[in-house]
Amino acid sequence: MIKPKHLLLALIILVCFCACKNKKHEHGEHTHVHKEVSNLDDQNYFDEYMLSDEVYGTKTSVTITETQRIMVTNSLPNHNTGKFPNEGNPNTIAAQNRKFEFPLKPVFVGKPTWIREPGIAINGIKFEPGTGEVVQCESGENYRVEAFQDIIDLGLDFNNAHVQPTGAYHYHGAPVSIIETMENLEDLVHIGFAHDGFPIYYSRSGKYKPSYRLVEGIREGEDCSYERPGISVEVADGGHHDGTFNSDFEFVDGLGDLDECNGITIDDEYMYLVTSEFPYVSRCLMGAFESNQRGGPPPNRPAGKPDLNELFEKMDMNKDYKITEAEAEGPLKQMFKSVDTNNDDFLSKEELKKHLNDYDSRPKR
Repeated sequence: MIKPKHLLLALIILVCFCACKNKKHEHGEHTHVHKEVSNLDDQNYFDEYMLSDEVYGTKTSVTITETQRIMVTNSLPNHNTGKFPNEGNPNTIAAQNRKFEFPLKPVFVGKPTWIREPGIAINGIKFEPGTGEVVQCESGENYRVEAFQDIIDLGLDFNNAHVQPTGAYHYHGAPVSIIETMENLEDLVHIGFAHDGFPIYYSRSGKYKPSYRLVEGIREGEDCSYERPGISVEVADGGHHDGTFNSDFEFVDGLGDLDECNGITIDDEYMYLVTSEFPYVSRCLMGAFESNQRGGPPPNRPAGKPDLNELFEKMDMNKDYKITEAEAEGPLKQMFKSVDTNNDDFLSKEELKKHLNDYDSRPKR
């Protein structure tokens, strides 16, 4: 027979166990219960949740107010990654301090707004499909390099991800380890939220096709090259549009199942899909949103003078708002002394702007 004091002890242990598994918090007038999970398959990510993984150091918390879904995260992946740094990616994964606010009731606008960082995965890792890498041609053309190509090794791992100089691990395509952890048998797997509040899914069957295709004809450009510290790659002149560059693709309305932003309405619910074909992850959003990440380049942007802000941000590695000769890349490195008009051994944004304007006015061969 169980003695009363032993029964009381067992009840205390049971209560403590339940309290540890579900954490209750008060937010103003609202009280919420957060379920702390380590297995992604254990949670409905439209609800509030806490994702904590002691092995990988992941700490992601999502709360819901009357108008917003709020994610606070250290943006550490909760799964295995490739080895970083590696030959193509010299950076090391490091914790971030990020807060994201998504509209709880998304508003569909129907007009694409191009954005560099379209959304965030359920584990706090951002989706950023484009790259900051640019091939520059002496004849004046500049081409934005895609993450998935065979010319430049960007050090992507098996999750289609790598690391920025800030230590931010990010996905350029389908987050493989998240998808593999989801053990449910549904075709559509919920993997994140876009900044306009609409959900991001992945289709296991791949039955939803993007509406992009390769541009016909020959790519222009002479004496093209890509350079970054320690790496110099000569790129063959001309050639067919083969998917190496962002401008190799064009959108054709109705060509596939998905719209210009890789979105679709299923069962009266608008969503974005991550696909194995370009654009992989949406490069634009169809809903209303507020973000400082606007301004990503649309596919098939005409080749020409590179965007000043994009180039400056790419080369200003330590974010001190000036570029040293060591940070300069491509032809700019060779021209550094002449572009540095005040001879202070730094390039300001104004000096770079003047250089780009002067270069763009030169006659092309």
